[in-house]
Amino acid sequence: MGGIKKGTSAIEEKENQSDIPGDEVVPEPLKKKMKKDKKRHIADGSVEPASTSKSIIPMERRKKRKALDKERHRAASDNVEVKPKPLNLNVDETLPSIGLPEFHISVFKDLASADSAAREAAVEALVTELRAVQSAYDKLERKEMADSGLQLEAEKNDGLNNCAPSLRYAVRRLIRGVSSSRECARQGFALGLTVLVGAIPSVKIDSMLKLIIDLLEVSSSMKGQEVKDCLLGRLFAYGAIARSGRLTEDRASDENSYIKEFISSLISLAAKKRYLQEPAVAIILDLVDKLPVEVLLNQVLEAPSLEEWLEGATEIGNPDALLLALKMRQKISVDHKVFGKLLPNPHTRTALFSTDHLSTLSNCLMQSTFCQPRVHSVWPVLVDILLADMVLHDVDPASGLNSIKKHKKNRKSSSTDEEIEKSLKCFCEVVIEGCLLSSSHDRKHLAFDVLLLLLPKLPAHWIPIVLSYKFIQGLMDILSSKDSWLYKVAQYFLKELSDWVKNDDARRVAVIGALQRHSSGRFDCITRTKAVKDLMADFKTESGCLLFIQNLMSMFLDEGPASEEPSDQSQTTDDNSEIGSVEDKDSDGTTGTNDFLKSWVVESLPSVLKHSQLDLDSKFRVQKEILKFLAVQGIFSSSLGTEVTSFELQEKFRWPKAAISSSLCRMCIEQIQLLLANAQKGELSHSVASSLETNDIGSYFMRFLSTLCNIPSVSLFRTLSSDDEKAFKKLQGMESWLSRGERNCGLSSDVNKLHALRYLLIQLMLQVLIRPGEFSEAASELIICCKKAFATPDLPDSSGDDEAEGDGTPALMDVLVDTLLSLLPQSSSPMRSAIEQVFKYFCEDVTDDGLLRMLRVIKKDLKPARHQDTDYEDDDEEEDEDLLGIEEDEESDEAETGETGESDEHTDDSEVAIRSQATEREFTEASDDSDEDMDDEAMFRMDTYLAKIFKERKNQAGSETAHSQLVLFKLRVLSLLEIYLHENPGKPRVLKVFSNLAQAFVNPHTTEGSEQLGQRIWGILQKKIFKAKDYPRGEAVQLSMLEPLLEKNLKLASKPFKKKKSAVNPSKKKQSTSWNRYKMITSLAQNSVFWILKIIDARRSPEPELQRVFDIFQGALVSYFDSKKSQMKSEFVKEIFKRRPWVGHHFLDFLLEKCSNSKSEFRRVEALDLVFEILKSLVYASTNETVRAASRKTLSSHLPKLCHLIKELVRNMPEKQARRADVRKFCGKVFQILTSLNLSESFLKALGSDVHAACESQLGDVFLALKKREQ
Repeated sequence: MGGIKKGTSAIEEKENQSDIPGDEVVPEPLKKKMKKDKKRHIADGSVEPASTSKSIIPMERRKKRKALDKERHRAASDNVEVKPKPLNLNVDETLPSIGLPEFHISVFKDLASADSAAREAAVEALVTELRAVQSAYDKLERKEMADSGLQLEAEKNDGLNNCAPSLRYAVRRLIRGVSSSRECARQGFALGLTVLVGAIPSVKIDSMLKLIIDLLEVSSSMKGQEVKDCLLGRLFAYGAIARSGRLTEDRASDENSYIKEFISSLISLAAKKRYLQEPAVAIILDLVDKLPVEVLLNQVLEAPSLEEWLEGATEIGNPDALLLALKMRQKISVDHKVFGKLLPNPHTRTALFSTDHLSTLSNCLMQSTFCQPRVHSVWPVLVDILLADMVLHDVDPASGLNSIKKHKKNRKSSSTDEEIEKSLKCFCEVVIEGCLLSSSHDRKHLAFDVLLLLLPKLPAHWIPIVLSYKFIQGLMDILSSKDSWLYKVAQYFLKELSDWVKNDDARRVAVIGALQRHSSGRFDCITRTKAVKDLMADFKTESGCLLFIQNLMSMFLDEGPASEEPSDQSQTTDDNSEIGSVEDKDSDGTTGTNDFLKSWVVESLPSVLKHSQLDLDSKFRVQKEILKFLAVQGIFSSSLGTEVTSFELQEKFRWPKAAISSSLCRMCIEQIQLLLANAQKGELSHSVASSLETNDIGSYFMRFLSTLCNIPSVSLFRTLSSDDEKAFKKLQGMESWLSRGERNCGLSSDVNKLHALRYLLIQLMLQVLIRPGEFSEAASELIICCKKAFATPDLPDSSGDDEAEGDGTPALMDVLVDTLLSLLPQSSSPMRSAIEQVFKYFCEDVTDDGLLRMLRVIKKDLKPARHQDTDYEDDDEEEDEDLLGIEEDEESDEAETGETGESDEHTDDSEVAIRSQATEREFTEASDDSDEDMDDEAMFRMDTYLAKIFKERKNQAGSETAHSQLVLFKLRVLSLLEIYLHENPGKPRVLKVFSNLAQAFVNPHTTEGSEQLGQRIWGILQKKIFKAKDYPRGEAVQLSMLEPLLEKNLKLASKPFKKKKSAVNPSKKKQSTSWNRYKMITSLAQNSVFWILKIIDARRSPEPELQRVFDIFQGALVSYFDSKKSQMKSEFVKEIFKRRPWVGHHFLDFLLEKCSNSKSEFRRVEALDLVFEILKSLVYASTNETVRAASRKTLSSHLPKLCHLIKELVRNMPEKQARRADVRKFCGKVFQILTSLNLSESFLKALGSDVHAACESQLGDVFLALKKREQ
C-alpha cells in the first residue's frame, strides 16, 4: 500500500472530502464537487474545518491538495491489481449508477447531530435507500457493469463483493465515522452501522471484522487522542455488530467460527486499555444473553485468548474478567476450566463466598474502584448471588424477625439460611472489612456503596452482621470530623440507611441496636448528629415500641446476637479498657456492653413513648413493660441466680450475670420516677381515669412492687436502715389506703387531692431508696398530713409518734407546706412535679403563715448585711433613699435632673433584660413584714430548710456552690408561688405575694449572681399579677393595705439614678448593668402603680375615703415640680390620668396652679401635657346638649385658673425655641376646646385686655384666630 497515511481524526473531520486511504481513488469531477460542498458546509457551520487548516490561505490549501492527489495517483499506478477508471460525471448530492436507484450521501452529516430524533431519521433514510440500492443490485445480471460504472473508492479485497458500490461506500464510511469524536458522530454512526448490518444480509460479518481492523488500525505515528479515537471506534463497531443480531441469526453450524473471532477481537481490544475492559465485557455479555448454551460452550468459551485473559485476572486485578466469568457461569450452569481461579470448582455459593476464595478475588474487587463514583457491575452480581432467593415479606414486629417469602418450588431449609448467613459474614469480614475499609479513601467509599446494595435484600436479623463493629467505628471516625474527605459520603449513607428503615420497625430496631452497641451508646455524641434520636422518634405503633423495648432489654442483659462464643465472656469486659482495639472484640459485639451502653438503655426506655401516637390502653401496656424491667433491675436483686419466676404474675425476671453498679440502679429508679411523673401529667381527666384502675400506672407499680417484695429469693438492691425501712413500709401502707379512698371517692372534689398525694408518696418512697437516711423524717410528716387531711376509722396502724399531741399542734396546711418545703431542696425533677401537683390542689387552704414561709425563702440572702441600720425605720428619708438599694452621691447639686431626663422615654417592659447589680451595696431593708409575722419556731424551721441545702456541700471549697443551691431552692419555691397565683388570682393574699416579690426583685442581693432568678420573679409579677384575668377584690381588700403600697411604688418610680460612692471610674459594662437595672425597677414601680389603682378603682369608694390616696399623689406631684431629685416621668403620670380619669380631675386645679408658678421651666412646660390630658377627659365629644352643658359648666369653674396659666405662659415664654413651640401648641389646643364649648367670649373677658397684646405677640395667628371667631 502506497501513499500518505493520514490519521483517523482527519478522516472523521473531513467525511465529505477526498481524504481516504492511498489505495482508493475518487474521480476528479466528484472531488471538485465534494470540495464545493465542503466549502458550503463550512460557511453554513454544519462542518467544522480542520484545526490545522484554519490559518492557511485558500491558495496554499489547494496546492497541498494537488500534491496529495499526485502522491495518491502515483501510489495507485504502482498497484497492478487494481486499475481505477475515473469517470467524467457531474456528481451532485446524489450518487446515480447505471440501473441502480439514487443514494443521497447528505444523510451522513445528520448522523452526527446532537438531536437524537435527527440521527434516527437519518439512519432510517440511509438504510431505506441502501436497501433499495442493494435490492436492485442483486437483480442485475451483469453486476460488473454497475461496479465499473461508478467507483466511489478504490477496489480492495474487503469481502464486500456481493454489495452494491453505494453500500460498500456506506459501510466503510460508517466504520470510519464511529471513530470520530465530533459532536454525537460516534453514537449516530454506530446506530447506522447497527441497523444497516442487521437489515442487509449481503454485508458479511467476517468481512466486517476485517474492515474494522483495517480501517481503524492504530499506527506507530498516532499519539494520544488519535489512538483513543481508533480504539473507541473499534469498540463501537463491535458493539454495533453484536446489537445488530446477525451473530445470533447467522449461526448455522459450529463450522462458522466468526463468533470465536468476534470474541477474540473484543478480548484483544479489552487487553489494550483498562477503560476498554468494562464496555467490551458488556458487549460480550449482551451477546451471551442472546446465544444458546451449546453455542456458548462450543464457540464463546473456546475463543482464543479468552482462557489466558481470565487466567491472569486474579494477579493483575481484573474485575471485568470476574464479572464475565460470573455471568457466563450463571448462563451455562456447569463448571469449565476456562474460568480458572476466578470461580471455585465445583461451583457453589458457599465455596464462592468462602474466606479462601474471597481472599483470592480480593485483588479483583479492590481494583473495581477505577469507575467511581459509579459502582462497578460486578458488585450487584455478587450481591444477587449472595442473597439469591431472598424475597422479603412484610415485617412482623412482634416476632422481632423479618419473615422471608420463599419460592414454593425451591423451598429452603433452615440450614440454607445458616449457609447464607455464614457466606454473608465471610463476605463482610474479608471484603468489606479486610479489603475495603482498611484501604484507601476510594475503597472506603466503595464499602459504603456495596452496603447500600446489600440493604434492600437484607433481612432485619442479619443487620448486625453488616453493621459490624469495625464498620461502625469507621463510620464514626468519618462523621466525627467535618473536614474528612468522606464526610459527605458517610452522611449520604446514614440518610439512605434512615430512609431504608423508615417504614419497618424491625429494621429500625436492628439499626439502632447496631449503632449503639458498637459505640457504647454514644453514636450521636461522637458523630455530632441526631441519627439515633431521629430513628427513635419514628416508633409510632405499640408493636414497634414493644419490639424496641425488648431489644433494649436484651442489650442491657448482655444478650448479643447469636454467637458460638459463651455469653459469660461478656462479663470480662473492663469498662476502662481501650475501645478501639479491634482484635479484642469480635464482629458480633459479644464481648458485652459497658456501663455507657447500659446507661443509654436505661435513659432510652421511658423516652420510647415520647413521639408515639398510642391510645390509652396501648400506652399503658407499653408503660407496664418499661416499668417492670426498670423496677426489677433498679430496685431488686436475686440471691438465687439470674432468673426468678413469679407464679403470681406468671412471668420470669432476669438480671445480668454480673451485678450492675449502684449508680445504674439509681438511674433505673430515677427513670421510674420520670415515667410516673410523665404518666401523671399525661392523664386527660383524672375523674375518668380513677374509675379505671387498670390504666393507673401508679397503682400497677405499687402492686408489682408488693408482689416482688413477697418473693423469698428477691430482695431490695440495698439494705435499708431501720428508720428508712420503717418509712418505706409506712409509705406503702399509706399509698394503699389512699388508693382505696380514691376508688371510693367517686367524683368528689377530694379525688384530685388523693391522687396527687398518692403519687407524691410513691416518689418519696423511691427517694428513700436513692438517698437513704435523708427522707425518713419527711416521710413521717407527710403521712401525718395524709391522716389529718382524710381521717377515717380505717386508718392503717401507726405508732404513737405519728399522732397529734395536745391542742397546740400547728394547722394541717402549715405542716403540709413545711413538709413540701423540706422536700424541695434536694428533690428530683419528677418529685418536684409531684410536689407541685399536691400544692396545686391544696393551695386554696394555705394559711398566711404558710405563704409567708415561702416568701421568706425568696427574700433570703446568702450573706446577711454586716451592718444593720437600727434607726432605719424611724428615718423616713433614709428609707426612701434606700428603697432601690442605690446609694446617694455626695454631690447632689450637679446639673438639673429634669434636664437630663428630658429625652428619656418610657421604658418598655420587654426591651430591658434583667441584670445583676454587682456594684450596689448590701441591701438593709428593715421593712420586711414577713419576718415580723413569723414566730421563733417558724424561723427555726426556715433555717432548717436552708441548712438542708448546704448539708452535702459543706466540704466543698468556696461559697459559689452554696449560692447556686440557694438560687435553685428559690426557683423551686417560685414555682409553688406561681401555682398559688394561678389558682387564686382574686384573693387578698395576692397583695402580700406581690409586696414580697417586688421587694425581692428590688433587693440586689436577692437575685445577685443569678439572671435566671430575676427573670423568673419579673415574669411572675408580669404574667400572674399585673396581666392576670382577675385581681384582689372584695371587702377583705382594704384601702389601708393598698395606700402604703401605692406610696412606696410612687417613690420608687421617682427615684433618680445615682452612682455608687466607691465607684470612681466604673467600667462601661458595670454602668450599663446598673442603668438597665434602674430602668427595670422603674418599670416595675410604674406597673405596680397601675395595678394598685385598678384595685382601688374597682372598690368604687366615695371621694372622702380616697383622701389619703389623693394626698399620696399630691406629695409625689409636689416632689415632681419642686425637687430636683424626682425622676418621675411625665408620660407615666399622663398614663395614670388616661387610665384613671378621676385622679386627674381631682388634681386639675393643682396642676394649673403649679404650671403657673413652678420654678422649673422644664417641669412647667412638660406638665402642660398633663393639663391637656385632663381637659380632654373633662370635655366629652358629644352633640348631646345636656352633656355639652355639663362639660361647659365643669370647665367654666376652672376658667379663672386656666386664664391665669395662659397669662403666665405668654408673659414668661421659655427661652428655648422647642419649649416655646410646646407652649404655642398647648394654647392652640386649649383654644379649640374653648371654641367647641362656646366659652371663647368668657375666656377673653377673663383673660383681660391687657394680656391680649402679649398673647398676640407670643401666640400670633393662634390667638388672632380665636378673637376673629368670637367677633
